[in-house]
Amino acid sequence: MRLRHHSGRVVHLSHGTHERPARDLPAVVEHLDAYAAVRDRLAVETLGVSLWLPPTLAAALAIDGRSRTRLRAELEARGLEAVTLSGAPYAEGGDEDPAVPDWSDPARLEYTLDLARILTDLLPEDAVRGAVTTTGLGPREGWDAAKQKASARILSRLSAGLAEVAWHTGRAVRVGFHPEPGFVLDDTDSIVEAFGRLDRDRLGVCLDLADLACTWESPVAALDRLAAAGIAVIRVEIAAALEATDPVAAAEALRGYVEAGHPHPVTNPAGAKVTDLAQALADFPPGPWRVRCHVPLHTPPAPPLTATTEVWQAALRHLLSGAHPGTEYLAVESPAGGTGAQLAYLKSALGELGLSPPAEACAAH
Repeated sequence: MRLRHHSGRVVHLSHGTHERPARDLPAVVEHLDAYAAVRDRLAVETLGVSLWLPPTLAAALAIDGRSRTRLRAELEARGLEAVTLSGAPYAEGGDEDPAVPDWSDPARLEYTLDLARILTDLLPEDAVRGAVTTTGLGPREGWDAAKQKASARILSRLSAGLAEVAWHTGRAVRVGFHPEPGFVLDDTDSIVEAFGRLDRDRLGVCLDLADLACTWESPVAALDRLAAAGIAVIRVEIAAALEATDPVAAAEALRGYVEAGHPHPVTNPAGAKVTDLAQALADFPPGPWRVRCHVPLHTPPAPPLTATTEVWQAALRHLLSGAHPGTEYLAVESPAGGTGAQLAYLKSALGELGLSPPAEACAAH
């Protein structure tokens, strides 16, 4: 979905769902049918989609031009467009639990460059660049000097690979690293430190506003620090985290968000970090808490719980209030069954922040 900033520039809003990735191209096409139904319900001409292609499928598509052409045609036939691809997860879409490579592992580089090659053929005709999202380097636990050294070499190869893609195709792809609790890239301090050694022309950050809320940093101050350091906010995931002002009083309600096998980290303003909500409910660190658990934007959680709505709204207001938009790509994920309502709410909210409705957005970049 294309929205127009008051500067005249286009800001892309892409939509994703909490679905497993498709194992093959026919399964991807089935997912596109679901996106097309959402586009019809919203009555918009074009809907941006955020595709998640698993490594094996990405490797196949990267060397198969005919399949990429078919995927591009399937998108266009349904009124869909892809300007970003999600490369942060690393799974094949089944029940297996593979070891997830971090950025000290060449497999992460190969996967990301495969996605970049695919994206250049999926981009709309009038787009000159796109973006791939990836993990925040890797889990902080176990990130030693050897991993740091290996990562530095691989990230240098990433920059060279992206430059080669741009030279061959005439289209640039940037990579946005996703900071999150427990990773090498976590809060603003860790991002600024890491990017002192990275290529800031082709690499930047992909901010999840629920994760930003869980750092307890002021969203405006965090964005200003990134801008001052020359770090691009390539994509913004519009999301709200769960908040409990009094965790003891809200304990019963919080237990409803515990998911076996899906840990939800918990933080508080004093800097305490617990890796999972279940453990936090056993230890009860002082409140208030914020829980890295995405909750619907359009429907607040039942009291006494709340959502970090003020964080994502303040961040977007700051990003969009300048002479130029502070990011080119916005994204939102919706749970099954809540897609239309969440996107309709968000379209209205973005309109209040100064982005024109899709029908008024021009194609110029």
